[in-house]
Amino acid sequence: MHIDFASPSNGTYNNSGSCRQLANYLEHEDLERMEKGIYTEGFFNLTEDNIYKSMVIKDIDSNIGQLLKTDAKFYAIHVSPSEKELRAMGNTEQEQAEAMKRYIREVFITEYAKNFNKELSASNIKFYGKIHFDRNRSNNELNMHCHLIVSRKDQANKKKLSPLTNHKNTKNGIIKGGFDRTNLFQQVERGFDEMFNYNRQLTESFNYYNIMKNSSMSEQLKLQEQELQSNERRTKNSEDNSQKNMLSFNLVNKGINSQLANTDTITAIKQKSNTSANPSSNRKNNQTFSSFISIVSSETASSVTPEVQLPKTKKKKKKRYQT
Repeated sequence: MHIDFASPSNGTYNNSGSCRQLANYLEHEDLERMEKGIYTEGFFNLTEDNIYKSMVIKDIDSNIGQLLKTDAKFYAIHVSPSEKELRAMGNTEQEQAEAMKRYIREVFITEYAKNFNKELSASNIKFYGKIHFDRNRSNNELNMHCHLIVSRKDQANKKKLSPLTNHKNTKNGIIKGGFDRTNLFQQVERGFDEMFNYNRQLTESFNYYNIMKNSSMSEQLKLQEQELQSNERRTKNSEDNSQKNMLSFNLVNKGINSQLANTDTITAIKQKSNTSANPSSNRKNNQTFSSFISIVSSETASSVTPEVQLPKTKKKKKKRYQT
């Protein structure tokens, strides 16, 4: 899962004024897909789907109480699952889109609100999401991702909320609270795994990426060693399971074949005895059949639990000595 906060600029992501330019950009894919008759997704928030762009712009642009002209009015966030994660979210684009909206609403925005340490919940965050299905300059088969426009102010238009602040859970000074982006990445990753029952490998985790990028060489080597040991355990477990499955299959197959062979033989003899018109002959055949049943049962039992016969030892005769 790749999550990033777009840096404010003078272009699409300029957040010191209206969000109109960003909202217009987020709709460009819809026009292309509509021309081809392909499924599209509108804007959504915590409770509604298919929200008009004009409503998004009006709601974000009007929620700017007590902000200065140069202050950020909103933030743009990208949430991009990997191909493997997308396959865990559904089999079709529509299934994946519905799963993405559920993840944003129930996990991402919830953890985003908690991370300010201001006793906020998801309902306090004013945001709009837009799902894109394609990505330029990507050779991946699946590229669905989500763009979020999040207001700088909370729903009540009272509290300033900045995910780009460097303060982390501060309790003294002008700024209270803060925002720990590392903690956010860890929590939303854990939430994804729980929601979609996703078995995340070590190399897919944020912690692995963060250590390999920012930590010392010794920490990187230690993490790589853990990955090698984990791979060896998975390989060994896979080989052990394969051997157990093959052994079980062979035992079951052997028992089935033995049983089928005995059943076919018994059926054939029984059918032959039933076709005889002579009652005396039938009696003889039935006696033969009963005898055969006893023999087969005896042989089957001996094949399962063979009896080991010990060779008989001859008693030596005592020599008599004449006196």
